[in-house]
Amino acid sequence: MGFYNDVLLPELCHLAMRNRRLIPYRQRAISLAEGRVLEIGVGSGLNLPFYGASASEILALEPAPKLIAMAKRLTRASAMPVRFIEASAEAIPIDDDSVDTVITTWTMCSIPEAVTALAQIRRVLRRNGRLIFVEHGLAPDKGVRWWQDLLTPAWRRISGGCHLNRPIPSMIEQGGFHLDRLETGYMRGPKPMSFMYEGSARPG
Repeated sequence: MGFYNDVLLPELCHLAMRNRRLIPYRQRAISLAEGRVLEIGVGSGLNLPFYGASASEILALEPAPKLIAMAKRLTRASAMPVRFIEASAEAIPIDDDSVDTVITTWTMCSIPEAVTALAQIRRVLRRNGRLIFVEHGLAPDKGVRWWQDLLTPAWRRISGGCHLNRPIPSMIEQGGFHLDRLETGYMRGPKPMSFMYEGSARPG
């Protein structure tokens, strides 16, 4: 799986995440970023063009070297200071209480130890900081959940570890946060892949 994971999968992820239906979600989430921002799983950098003047610095964390290289191409003509960090979300190499906003977009589905990563996010956030998230996950409808549970084992193998059935709000709370905003609903598309959680949380 080395060639697939290292070469083909980053390109496939980039193509999938360019879906224009995701743009409004990106715009809403990134518009809330303030101060020193840590983006978890920056991927190929598709969120980067949406950051505005309210963000003073972006720390772009991503474990895949190929995706970092793709994201760097988007920053060449940008005045926004972006520092890329090749690292795992379960062990964020950033000081405690040092960032104002953490952004995750369609990332928690594929982090192997997501609750550990959320505890790391809580560690690096300042006490008045915010976690802004857009994630897909466990649907409320029994029939859709059945398909999510059925498909997830195979889906994980071909999609870089993506789980279709993660209970995003409870995971965030287990990571030491309390939710201050949560909106949910299906995006247009196959229902097992398109139930969205959009919101924000603060350290508990």
